[in-house]
Amino acid sequence: MRSLHLIVFIIISLFVKALKSDDGFCSAPSIDEKTKPIYWKVTNPTLSPSHLQDLPGYTRSVYKRDHALITPESHVYSPLPEWTNTLGAYLITPAMGSHFVMYFAKMKGMSSSGLPPKDIERLVFVVEGAVTLTNTSSSSQKLTVDSYAYLPPNFYHSLDCVESATLVIFERRYEHVGSHTTELIVGSTDKQPLLETPGEVFELRKLLPISLAYDFNIHIMDFQPGEFLNVKEVHYNQHGLLLLEGQGIYRLGDNWYPVQAGDVIWMAPFVPQWYAALGKTKSRYLLYKDVNRNPL
Repeated sequence: MRSLHLIVFIIISLFVKALKSDDGFCSAPSIDEKTKPIYWKVTNPTLSPSHLQDLPGYTRSVYKRDHALITPESHVYSPLPEWTNTLGAYLITPAMGSHFVMYFAKMKGMSSSGLPPKDIERLVFVVEGAVTLTNTSSSSQKLTVDSYAYLPPNFYHSLDCVESATLVIFERRYEHVGSHTTELIVGSTDKQPLLETPGEVFELRKLLPISLAYDFNIHIMDFQPGEFLNVKEVHYNQHGLLLLEGQGIYRLGDNWYPVQAGDVIWMAPFVPQWYAALGKTKSRYLLYKDVNRNPL
């Protein structure tokens, strides 16, 4: 019982320390924070792994039958197959029930990517740093923070990094429909138009075309402090989510989770889900969603 009280005391102390600090959960952004690059808290979260190092065995990560919360202190990095000088942390895989893979790739200086397996499509989103995308025509394009590339299945390409970069990557086996085919897409979030969200207050952008050829899309969703989803969603689609900015509360099933930038969530079909943005800064998350395919 004494050890339990000690653990509770340490947890409360950590949260009080974070609340009192300049970059605490409820504090206004400092001048120094405003000068930081976009999405910097994905790799430097407010409640970081270092805050939890004195709590042996403690993690905020949770895995259940229909959802998972994967938090930074439990990420396990290892060399990515076929990539050079790159470490990866697989966050969502079919082993937990998903039909897609989501992982972080941390590219070091003079590193390069490998190709996905046959018939696998890939989307790359840059969280930190910059990479150069080269394709079969030997043309190259630079991808910086907040930019992305969709690579069709069996499309030869290479991602090369001179200094360092952090990427979040989604891969899945492409599901063909008739004669429809997908194409290489390179873009950035700020170039995508805001879309209507009837009955909702959040801002929505979609990174891929809304057409039958594409069997998934990536949504970028922005919430101002205090805003929340009006619909308590229950649907057949799966989700893979990365909180890019801010913090809030996510309901998954009968569980309520405090979440912050850097947290990853997997949502299985039909798990009840709802989000509310807290704190004094905007929340933004990146959301994988399967679309345009019959669930049978």
